[in-house]
Amino acid sequence: MKIIAIGRNYAAHAKELNNAVPTKPIIFLKPDTAVLKDNKPFYIPDFSSDIHYELEVVLKICKEGKHISEKFAANYYDEVGLGIDFTARDIQSEHKEKGLPWELAKAFDNSAAISSFFPKADYPDMYDLKFELQINKETRQKGHTANLLFSFEKIISFVSQYITLKKGDLIFTGTPEGVGKVKQGDQLECWLEDKQLLNFSIK
Repeated sequence: MKIIAIGRNYAAHAKELNNAVPTKPIIFLKPDTAVLKDNKPFYIPDFSSDIHYELEVVLKICKEGKHISEKFAANYYDEVGLGIDFTARDIQSEHKEKGLPWELAKAFDNSAAISSFFPKADYPDMYDLKFELQINKETRQKGHTANLLFSFEKIISFVSQYITLKKGDLIFTGTPEGVGKVKQGDQLECWLEDKQLLNFSIK
């Protein structure tokens, strides 16, 4: 499987990082070795002193497809969960200044914490989903899928023009505003609607 992530898909987040609001999806990839699951702790790597959390709704692809029409794209995912895109912001900033790719800042081991996944049929409206991240019981991020710049169907269709999607692939659909730094001892808890999907520590 592969992890496809969408950057700057909430306007307020683009603005908080002083980035332009995109006119088409921005994508980057994480390898399967980035996955961190089962609420295992996240260990801050030695190579960064500024690891940021980015809470996202994650889609699980259920069948292979390429050149997918937007009107059929909803048929290509059947489960939804939450994920945290851990980002080495210091490395990302340095690479952006030099016009270099972001991979070292985004694709390192355990940089994609993921929850269990649930049938999208459990949720009557995919564009009325609220999600929240608390750190040490304090709310840091609150998102609502009504505020997506690019819909789930648009993302799937766009990505599939370039990269074949396969069963089991994960799509991180973008983070809302409120990103920030994690530190050792933090406890991260995340909810999709009223269900807690993530609860793990930073070490």
